[in-house]
Amino acid sequence: MGATGEEAGQVDSVDVLIVGAGVSGIGAAYYLQRDHPGRSYAILEGRGASGGTWDLFRYPGVRSDSDLHTFGYEFRPWRSDVAIADGDSILTYLRETAAEYGIDRHIRYRALVVGAAWSSADASWTVTTEDTSTGERSAVSCKWLFCAAGYYRYDQGFAPDFAGRERFGGPVVHPQQWPQDLDYAGKRVVVIGSGATAVTLIPAMTQSAAHVTMLQRTPSYVLPVPTRDKLNGRLTALLGAERAYKITRRLNIARQVAVWRVCQKYPGAARKVIRDINAKQLPAGFPVDEHFNPPYGPWDQRMCMVPDGDLFRVIREGKASVVTGPIETFTEDGVLLKDGRELPADIIVTATGLNVQALGGLALTVDGEPVRVPDRYVYKGMMLSGVPNFVFVFGYTNSSWTLKVGLACEHFVRLLTHMDARGYDAAWPTADEAGMPSRPFTAFGSGYIQRALDQLPRQGSRAPWQISPTYSADVKLLRRQPVNDPELKFARAKATVPS
Repeated sequence: MGATGEEAGQVDSVDVLIVGAGVSGIGAAYYLQRDHPGRSYAILEGRGASGGTWDLFRYPGVRSDSDLHTFGYEFRPWRSDVAIADGDSILTYLRETAAEYGIDRHIRYRALVVGAAWSSADASWTVTTEDTSTGERSAVSCKWLFCAAGYYRYDQGFAPDFAGRERFGGPVVHPQQWPQDLDYAGKRVVVIGSGATAVTLIPAMTQSAAHVTMLQRTPSYVLPVPTRDKLNGRLTALLGAERAYKITRRLNIARQVAVWRVCQKYPGAARKVIRDINAKQLPAGFPVDEHFNPPYGPWDQRMCMVPDGDLFRVIREGKASVVTGPIETFTEDGVLLKDGRELPADIIVTATGLNVQALGGLALTVDGEPVRVPDRYVYKGMMLSGVPNFVFVFGYTNSSWTLKVGLACEHFVRLLTHMDARGYDAAWPTADEAGMPSRPFTAFGSGYIQRALDQLPRQGSRAPWQISPTYSADVKLLRRQPVNDPELKFARAKATVPS
C-alpha cells in the first residue's frame, strides 16, 4: 500500500518514511516489507534517480573499496566472483534489487527532506519536503522516520582553499562533481589526495593521460587485494551461487574483523607487514617510507584497497608518480610545494574528501523544541536520546557499510513487532546524561570524520550508548539481544514524550 514513484506526490500519510534511495534506504525497505507487509511506506529521494553514492559518483574508475560479498545485501547474493566491482555494476545491482522486490514503486524522486517535527499528542512526524525541480514544499506525516540519507553532502565535496587557485590555467575538478566531458587524454594530471578516491582515479586516468601525479600531504596505508574471489568461484561451481555467497560472506566478514583486531592490537607488526607488501609491489629503490608509511597506526584511518595492486602497477610502469609534501600555492602551470618543487599540470583534481552531514541535513524538532544533534547520545548506534520513533544508519568504517544496514534494519523491524504486541505507538531512548561521561561519536581518525565531530551525536561510557566497533559485536547487540531495554521508553498516543 505504499507510495509509488508516480503516486508519492499525493501521499499524505504513511506508517514509515525512509529518507534516501541508496544502499541503506533500499535495504530498509526490504526488511520493512518482509516483516511488516501491512505497513505502508514511502522512500523520499532528493535526487532524480536511485542508487545514492553509486549514482552520484561518475569519476573515472569509480568502484567499491569493500568486497561485494559483504557490501552486497545478505538477502540478495552478489552473483559474481568479481569482489571489487565497478560503480556501474554496483548501481545495476542496487536497482535490480529494488525492482525485484517492488521497492522502486515506493520511491518519490526529487523530494528533498528539509525538516521533520514530532508531535507526542499524535505520536507522529510531520515531514517537510521540497520538490527540487520546482521548489514547491509539501508535507507528509508518518509514524516512524528512518534516515537512510548517508553521511555526507551530495551537493559539494570538501576542497581546501588552496592559495593561487584562480591563477591556474587549466581545469580544477573535484571528483564529486566530475564533468563528463573532461578530456584528459595526453594531459599531465595532478591528483591531490591519497585516500580511496585518489587511489581509484589514478590507475584509471593513466590509461589515456600523459602522466598522473598523486600529491599527498601525508601517506595512507594501501593494500593490494584480488579483484576476483577465486574461492567464491570454486564454491559457486560446487554448491551453487546462493550457498557459495553465504559461505564467502561469512569468511570475508571474519577476515575483516580479524585484520582490524590484529591492526589494533599489534600496530607495529601490522605496519611492518603492510610496508613489506608495498615494497615488493614498488620499483627497486622506491622511497617506500616517504610515500607509503603513514604517521598513524593501521586502521586508525580507513585503509585503501587497490584491486590487483593497480596503483603500484602504474607506478612501476612510470605512468604515475607519488609526491609527498605540503602545498605552497597553485601556479599558472601547476602546483608549487613549500619545499620549492613545482609539479607541472594541465588538470588538477582535488580528491580531498567529503563534507560529512549529520542525518542527511535534517532539521528535527520534538514537540516544538529543536533537536541539537551534538547534544544527544547515540543509542545502539541507530537512535538518538530523547527523539521518538527515529532511526538512522551510519555504517562501519572498518568493514562494509551494508553490514551495519542489515543489522540495524533487523533490529528496527523487531522493535516494531515488540511495540505492536503491546499496543505502543512511540519509543525513545533516554540516558542519564548527567551521570554518564560522553565521548566523541567515533575515534576514527580520517579527516572527513574529524572535521564533523561537532555535528555528530555523542557516545556514552557504557552500553547501549556506545557504538559497536565491529560487525560481530553488533550481531550480539542488534540481532541476538532483545529489543526491550530499561533505557528504551514506550508510550501510547497522547502521552508526553520528554525531549
